Amino acid sequence: MNAGEPIGGTFSEGLLFTDGLPAMDDEVGYRGAVAARAAGITYRQLDYWARTELVEPTVRSATGSGSQRLYGFRDILVLKLVKRLLDTGISLQQIRTAVEQLRAAGIRDLAGTTLMSDGASVYLCTSNDEVIDLVSRGQGVFGIAVGKVLHEVESTLLDFDPQAPDPADELAARRAQRSA
Repeated sequence: MNAGEPIGGTFSEGLLFTDGLPAMDDEVGYRGAVAARAAGITYRQLDYWARTELVEPTVRSATGSGSQRLYGFRDILVLKLVKRLLDTGISLQQIRTAVEQLRAAGIRDLAGTTLMSDGASVYLCTSNDEVIDLVSRGQGVFGIAVGKVLHEVESTLLDFDPQAPDPADELAARRAQRSA
């Protein structure tokens, strides 16, 4: 067997992402060295994150000295996301909080999910109208899609007749009735 070949195993609960991914065999796992290389992290980081329960292998956990952890595709995806967040300057403690919040949120559509960071926090964006601050324990943040607002104003102004009375202006409506 090659070092990059997956190994059989069984999945446990606690997957961070469940949809939006290619169909993967739940019985397939990758050894730690392969998972670390695919995620762009060191084996030492991988080991530490597993021992501290940041990203645990879902195919097979280590059960003692000499046993090997097996990571699934989704696990490697989470490892890569953690690495990217570290690269933006987010602390590991904040990343832990963000990962906990993602698990609690039960993200289903991976393809429609965007994680953003300003170096101080991690934000989850699942639509044009919703941004959630994951580091602040899921505090909602509103988002305004400026392009959408622009089109709304544009269409309102195109239909606007400056000579027509404003239906919201009661005084102007009374004057218009009197003069008619």
